Amino acid sequence: MSHSHGEDDCCSEDHGSVGQSRLESYVFSCELSSKVPFYTFQGDEEEDLEHFLELRTVCLGEGAKEESNVVEVTAMNHQGKTISVPVANLHINCLPMVSLGEFELKAPVTIRLKSGTGPVTVSGLHLIASDNADSDLSSEEEDLDEEIIPIKPAKKKQKL
Repeated sequence: MSHSHGEDDCCSEDHGSVGQSRLESYVFSCELSSKVPFYTFQGDEEEDLEHFLELRTVCLGEGAKEESNVVEVTAMNHQGKTISVPVANLHINCLPMVSLGEFELKAPVTIRLKSGTGPVTVSGLHLIASDNADSDLSSEEEDLDEEIIPIKPAKKKQKL
């Protein structure tokens, strides 16, 4: 019985989060090399959107030398401090690719080729989370309508 109770809790939490926010995902990829040793992912500056980078794979590209290629990620921790963490140490002979699962980081994120010459391709998903946009927009429109009613017609033309 306790097992089915856990499933109910899980499902009810999932349904609640779906109603409150919307999540869009897009393919992400960048190539690091000695010529371009880092990439910074920032996302847009819109207030109601949160941008996340979900890293999936780190893979050596064609022409990689027999050397260690260390890829490091720099992002903020839960205390708001910037930290750097190595996420892959690739070598063409023994470990040409690493799967990171669903390694999710909140923007801004910098991915850097700490050692080696690459090329290294980092891929994953660019996730954009927003609050339920429909309810936000309708409440803002209602506020605007209330403000417009007492305004003279000449000022309404300025709004158009």
